[in-house]
Amino acid sequence: MDEAVTAAAAPMFGVLDVVLLAGMAGFGIYWVYFRGNSKSQAPATKGYSMQPTLAAKVSESSYISKMKASGRNIVVFYGSQTGTAEEFAGRLAKEAARYGMKALVADPEECEMEELSKLAEINNSMAVFCMATYGEGDPTDNAQAFYDWLKAGDAELTGINFAVFGLGNKTYEHFNAMGKFVDKRLEELGGTRVVEAGVGDDDGNMEEDFLTWKDKFWPSVLDFFGLEMNLQEISMRQYRLVLPEVGPEKLFSGEIARLRSYLTQRPPFDAKNPYLANVIAWRELHKGSSQRSCMHIELDIANSKLRYDAGDHVAMYPMNDPGLVNRFGELLSVDLDTPISLVNIDEDSSKKHPFPCPCTYRTALSYYLDITSNPRTHVLKELAEYTTDPAEKEKLLKMTGANPEGKELYQQWILQDNRSLLHVLEDLPSCKPPLDLVCELLIRLQARYYSISSSSKLYPESVHITAVLVNYTTPTGRLNKGVATTWQCQYYPGLANKKPKLELEEVSHQVPIFIRKSQFRLPARPQTPIIMIGPGTGVAPFRGFIQERFKMKQEGKPVGDTILFFGCRNRAEDFLYEEEFQQCIDDGCLAMHTAFSREDPSKKVYVTHLLKEQSENIWRILGQENGHLYVCGDARNMARDVHDIITDICSEYGKMSPSEAQSFVKKLETQRRYSADVWS
Repeated sequence: MDEAVTAAAAPMFGVLDVVLLAGMAGFGIYWVYFRGNSKSQAPATKGYSMQPTLAAKVSESSYISKMKASGRNIVVFYGSQTGTAEEFAGRLAKEAARYGMKALVADPEECEMEELSKLAEINNSMAVFCMATYGEGDPTDNAQAFYDWLKAGDAELTGINFAVFGLGNKTYEHFNAMGKFVDKRLEELGGTRVVEAGVGDDDGNMEEDFLTWKDKFWPSVLDFFGLEMNLQEISMRQYRLVLPEVGPEKLFSGEIARLRSYLTQRPPFDAKNPYLANVIAWRELHKGSSQRSCMHIELDIANSKLRYDAGDHVAMYPMNDPGLVNRFGELLSVDLDTPISLVNIDEDSSKKHPFPCPCTYRTALSYYLDITSNPRTHVLKELAEYTTDPAEKEKLLKMTGANPEGKELYQQWILQDNRSLLHVLEDLPSCKPPLDLVCELLIRLQARYYSISSSSKLYPESVHITAVLVNYTTPTGRLNKGVATTWQCQYYPGLANKKPKLELEEVSHQVPIFIRKSQFRLPARPQTPIIMIGPGTGVAPFRGFIQERFKMKQEGKPVGDTILFFGCRNRAEDFLYEEEFQQCIDDGCLAMHTAFSREDPSKKVYVTHLLKEQSENIWRILGQENGHLYVCGDARNMARDVHDIITDICSEYGKMSPSEAQSFVKKLETQRRYSADVWS
């Protein structure tokens, strides 16, 4: 009772409360009457004010501001999926200094590309575009927004000087489509072409194509701006080595972007934030005495919030062979567990490090750098500076020259003999570059993409992969192994022993993955008939298609004709998923045509032969029933032959001229009724 009376008698506000309220009221009066008035009243005469001593911060996305602030006149953009276009862009930017110019490398995804029209404000300026083509003539992921902006066509680029080098592969129908589009579109919007566009072919020799174009590029640039050829000797190093004194918890250990992201997994998961998926099943698909191996792998995505559709791709970040990694330490006498950080010498560059830093040499060589690819000529030139034997040095320098003998030597000794940078160090013992330079010269290790071989309708909590184990002997007698598939093999010794199934209860292995969406899709209406052509592991996405249609039929939904053309060497050895497909055939959900190329030595049969035999049926589905056709597998031969056969079928049974048949097939592709998921 006394406590209640005391509480009721107490004042509503204490002394401290009154002081705080008075202070807030006073600040409000000041803001309204003084601060507000000072902003609203413009001075009648010109006044003077104190200027800040520090320069205003340049916007991270404003490459024009960066160029003006640092005195640069060239910006080199790259559209890159595997890193090659980015590498070429970096090489051009570094070489600019040799010609008395300064260049900036820029990722269009991180830039306000609308600023391109302001480039003319910089004297003797130009934009260079190294643009790769991805898939069926599509832009790379980081160039998609730029492509959309160019396509919109409302930019005014008069006075903008430009040059384009395109990267592509002639085995694909839409060869170099992105490079050609950018080159044409920039001119249409008013830009001025400084040099004819370059065309790189990865099916041939991309490095030689780039060097040939680059030999024309710099003289054309100098001539265009009226500058003299006055080569300057400069350091081509882009990064400097720092030895940080940090604890293990501050070192990257394989993460793609965020430190310790593999310990604290947070969605959404994508290329820069992959999900660590548990491997929950593995089995060998080849049977009998086959010396080859094809793996079926299942990855758990139950708690990832990852979603996929049949036809999508799963990307896996692999790890290099530890034995190869150790060889770098042995050959160059370096402790691979030394913490390092490579820091960009160019402070204005948006790319501060070539890979996640700080980390150890071992981590960089294991997770971030491609140590098995063939080195390009500029790498050999850098290595020559650290080669003491005159004959070995001369050999390296000869391969970097533009003369036919040097190009032929590079073609034979590097490309045909399939030497990696590690092999070069082994075969030229006097070549001893610093390991930090090697880490700068090596390109980034890329994710490996696989067509998902399951349907989320049946397996919503797992993703299935069908992958051939890659290993072969090079002309120099070395055993080369596929990076991703060999990595799986290291964790599953049952692979080498051809065990039919591996029990994973006691095995804990995780794979960093993300899902990449695809246009390789089943028709929206299940009644639409489909034809699938997938020899070998090309059958992978069709397993998902068939699973999906099988489930629909079990649910009582009407399902159109589902026809699969599959080929392999021998029915008894490499007929992938034979039992599963046979069940679908028995249930009336699948019609299958098979070709076994090695069963009868006197007559090799391929899926292309079967297509010709089924010509009338194929035309019925494509020409009369509005069906869809899908091709998956080898782009260099199979996919091209299939395209020609389908065109011939349309010409013969559709009563069309050859040109009309080609137009008809092109229309099928435009309508996505003819889809290809192919590789070279």
